[in-house]
Amino acid sequence: MADPLFGITLSIVAFGIGIRIQKKTRSALANPLIIAMVLVMLVLVVFDIPLEAYEAGGSFITFFLPPVTTVLALSIYRQRKVLQAYLIPIGAGTLTGSIVAIASTIFLSRAFGLEEIVVRSLASKSVTAAVAVALTDRLGGIPALTIASTVITGMTGNILAPYLGKIFGVTDKVAHGVGIGTSSHALGTSRALELGEIEGSMSSISISFSALWTTLILAFVF
Repeated sequence: MADPLFGITLSIVAFGIGIRIQKKTRSALANPLIIAMVLVMLVLVVFDIPLEAYEAGGSFITFFLPPVTTVLALSIYRQRKVLQAYLIPIGAGTLTGSIVAIASTIFLSRAFGLEEIVVRSLASKSVTAAVAVALTDRLGGIPALTIASTVITGMTGNILAPYLGKIFGVTDKVAHGVGIGTSSHALGTSRALELGEIEGSMSSISISFSALWTTLILAFVF
């Protein structure tokens, strides 16, 4: 069981099952990451497999998360025409959103007396998981906690995205898309794509911008 292939195979199979369930149910609650985590835990508990046996392969996957973040540059390049047309709104919107997300997370975490390691783990919860984990590693946080908070943040955005725009009277499609992508990364973007082409494009580009801003901001905060 110490073979890294065990952890890698279990992770891939569990995530694959999660994707199939999501496609069949089409529910925001059927998140592949959460389903995969539950399945992995069930396998380890039911078959009494030590966590160390899984981590031999699980940590191997985590190791490749930071390099994957370079793919975000491809997203920006593909939508460069949209970016050129709305550069200032996207830049200003994602910067403001990133500052608010980080500041509110740190303030509330410390207000409730959470330990510093937890604060550092939650600080990057609003960016895509690959970037969030890389930042948490640098800040000395807990990657598992970061992934969990990132998924919860994304699911919240996915569920509430259609309603928050109406509640706060946001009628501009560009602003709506930027807000979704900045606050709830890929999971929110999947819902933005359902709302419209402009919302989806803005949200997709905002993921990359918010990741950049968050990286720069956290470098100064911690």
